[in-house]
Amino acid sequence: QVQLVESGGGLVQAGGSLRLSCAASGRTFSRYDMGWFRQAPGKEREFVATISWSGGRTYYANSVKGRFTPSRDNAKNTVYLQMNSLKPEDTAVYYCAARRGTAVATEAVFYDYWGQGTQVTVSS
Repeated sequence: QVQLVESGGGLVQAGGSLRLSCAASGRTFSRYDMGWFRQAPGKEREFVATISWSGGRTYYANSVKGRFTPSRDNAKNTVYLQMNSLKPEDTAVYYCAARRGTAVATEAVFYDYWGQGTQVTVSS
C-alpha cells in the first residue's frame, strides 16, 4: 500500500511559479513510477507528467512541456512538480499517482494509488 498526500497548491498570477509536493508513505516508494494529473472543472482528468522510479526517465504532456518539471527524492519519499510560466488554463486540481511498471503510462487507469489532490489557480 502507498498513501499519497499532495501539497503546495495555491493562487498565483499568470507567469508565476509553484512547486507541488507529493509525500508518500511506505517503504517501497522507490519502486514506483509516479505521475501527475490534473482535472479542471467540467473536464476529464488529464495527464501532466510522469517520472520513473529512478528519476531517470520523464515524460510530459505537450501542453506543459518546457514549463513543468517532475523530480523526486526517494530518500524523502517525495515527488515534486515544478511549474513555471503558469497560464490560466493550468488552473485545476492536481493529483499525484503511483504505479508499478516498466513503461511510460499516461492513462489514469494504469495508476494504482492516488492522492487527494491540491488546487492550483492561475489568475490572468
